Amino acid sequence: MRVLIAEDDAVSRTFLAVTLRKWGYDVSTFPDGSLAWKELENGEAPDLLILDWMMPGLDGLEVCRRLRQKFPALPVYIILLTARTGREDVVQGLLGGADDYITKPFDREELRARVQVGRRVIELQKALAARVGELENALKHITQLQGLLPICSYCKRVRNDRNYWQQIESYVSEHSEAQFSHGICPDCWEKVVKPELEREKLKGGGEP
Repeated sequence: MRVLIAEDDAVSRTFLAVTLRKWGYDVSTFPDGSLAWKELENGEAPDLLILDWMMPGLDGLEVCRRLRQKFPALPVYIILLTARTGREDVVQGLLGGADDYITKPFDREELRARVQVGRRVIELQKALAARVGELENALKHITQLQGLLPICSYCKRVRNDRNYWQQIESYVSEHSEAQFSHGICPDCWEKVVKPELEREKLKGGGEP
């Protein structure tokens, strides 16, 4: 998983990068928000961002806002680093598009836990996106019957696109996934089949 770190404090930036690399993450670092945004604005953002709230140029919250506005569907998990612990500050950060935050000075194990949460969320989003893609692809292969179908009032055959008349079950099978099994409804049994059987019995001298 790729992680981008934007932190103007060199010590904190180095600590974050070394720690995350030890945990197996592919890490890129930037000393301010402006350079981080140049990397992000092409739409190829890493999976997880760790942004310091207070930085020269663009701060972390502004980077977060810009990313969410320009690429609202991009599956990126954003963690803000901040010394602000007030309720209003936390709310402001989350409303700005952050998914989580870590207060400074932060604990190594807390960092691990919050990054792991972000990783699980990203993996779930990717799995859901893949499933949606599979469903959309499946829907492309489903043919639906639409529009007005000319049908004969007597024999009930349907006129197809080539101006030929064909049995309705044949037409529907060609244009959908439907399959047919044949039977006789009660009305047709009484009106058609039963009288026909009676006539055959009479022709045969009344014998079954």
